[in-house]
Amino acid sequence: MVTEVRIRAFRAVDEPETCRHFIEGHRTVLGNHGINKVTSSNDQWANWPSVFVVVVESEDDGRMFGGARVHAADGVHPLPIEGAVGDMDPSIYVMVRENLSKGTGELCGLWNSIEVAGLGIGAIFASRAALAIAPQIGLTTIFSLCSPVTVKFSEWQGGRIIKDIGNNGTFYYPKHDLLATAVFVQDMINMPDTAALERDRIMNLREQPRQVAMEHYPFRKGSTAIKISYDLRVQNADIHEFRNA
Repeated sequence: MVTEVRIRAFRAVDEPETCRHFIEGHRTVLGNHGINKVTSSNDQWANWPSVFVVVVESEDDGRMFGGARVHAADGVHPLPIEGAVGDMDPSIYVMVRENLSKGTGELCGLWNSIEVAGLGIGAIFASRAALAIAPQIGLTTIFSLCSPVTVKFSEWQGGRIIKDIGNNGTFYYPKHDLLATAVFVQDMINMPDTAALERDRIMNLREQPRQVAMEHYPFRKGSTAIKISYDLRVQNADIHEFRNA
């Protein structure tokens, strides 16, 4: 069983080979669930300076176990959630545009390999790291489109369902028999809606982006402890880069 990993963050264009492995891993996981078309699983984002990647890797040999992405809204490339549900409810475009000037984006592309299933690698630890890096790149709000399984994790981390769009925030996506829920973190800086223990961990990672910690999957009593080496310093990050876009 995997008990020791590293989690690191970088701008997509800085590591094309790592992005290729991310894309392959994400597509494999989606394919295992019979999903072949998801806006956040294409490969164009790897060429965009507005995309930042969090990867979970083996400390031993660098194998990738999972990860997540943060797309900063740059006024040029639509966020994945816009491509996913915009045709069903164009008001998502208005919401993104209203938040553009103060720095907004999307947490997306969460996945983990079967090898680490049940350890919280994708749903908790990768998304926690993604939320931790958001202020480095100037994001004050963030969108997500969640599967039924990950909605509760997103709410625990401060996301609130956007009930003004779709059917009380839900859409049939990416297939007619699958449901996706749009969520939004309104205050990425202070995260007042985040569960207290999770907020403490996120804030600690912001203060100490390089650290080693023993982490437990918070939704399973007696879960296996994982030793995580974090490096969440995003090289050449600029908090003003994606504001007033």
